[in-house]
Amino acid sequence: MAHLDLWLALGVVVSTAATDAVYVMFNAAVSAQRRVPAATWSSVWYLLSAFAVISYTKNWVYVCFAAAGSWIGAYASMTLLRKAKGARGSEAV
Repeated sequence: MAHLDLWLALGVVVSTAATDAVYVMFNAAVSAQRRVPAATWSSVWYLLSAFAVISYTKNWVYVCFAAAGSWIGAYASMTLLRKAKGARGSEAV
């Protein structure tokens, strides 16, 4: 059996818990159709999972670009969902 680093294991548990908690908040904001909170939670969610970006690029600055793209993508998709709901709502009336 491989040697387990207790601090690393604890860090994995904490970071996974934080990522999942933010994911739940993101989904709640999307369900409530709140664009800014959804986009913000999406950005935070991406920041928490951005360690892969850092490990691949060795440059943390790219994480900021990834977070900005995540925010823009979530905001745009929420805008499209809102417009689609508005279009269906006006047809139903």
